[in-house]
Amino acid sequence: MNSTAILPTAYLAPIQYYSKLIVYNTNIIEHNEHYIKQSCRSRCHIYSPNGLQTLSIPLTKRDHRQTIKEIKVSYDYDWQKLHWRSLESAYRRSPFFEYFEDDLHPFYHDKKFEYLIDLNEELQQTILALLKVKPNYNFTEKYKAVYENTDDYRIVFSPKAPLISDEQYIIKPYHQVFQNKFGFIENLSIVDLLFNEGSRAKEFI
Repeated sequence: MNSTAILPTAYLAPIQYYSKLIVYNTNIIEHNEHYIKQSCRSRCHIYSPNGLQTLSIPLTKRDHRQTIKEIKVSYDYDWQKLHWRSLESAYRRSPFFEYFEDDLHPFYHDKKFEYLIDLNEELQQTILALLKVKPNYNFTEKYKAVYENTDDYRIVFSPKAPLISDEQYIIKPYHQVFQNKFGFIENLSIVDLLFNEGSRAKEFI
């Protein structure tokens, strides 16, 4: 394993994503790739009362030439309210929802971000603070197809590549609110782990 990893920007990233941030000595977050649809860059998966649910951030009209740092968030409808209602419905009964909700609620009520990467980054900083970890990472200044001596996860975290156990992330089951109905669902958004395990969350990453 190399000591450096490159990752995409991500909205409430999956648990496996955080395993990279924590394990590698240095991480690079990609800000100059072309936007990839239907990926963790603008969507996450949570465990709802009806099973797996996807939350997607709507984006403004874009073309294939735009880089991820140019992608803007759309507020044509109140997606923030819809996402928060979904999070409440999924996790209000979890042991630690009330403990963390004041940290996350402003992202769905008060805060507005023009650019997707800014929303993702501020949310990520909040999540890392709740996890009580301080990974070392920076951002790309230009796009490079290949990075030498670097483990590249930009394609791993894409719609065409399922997220599975690897050498840094071994799936460790933990209690989930609705697992009696649908069983354990692995590698959901990091908030699923936070709301269910609280301060122990880092042990499962």
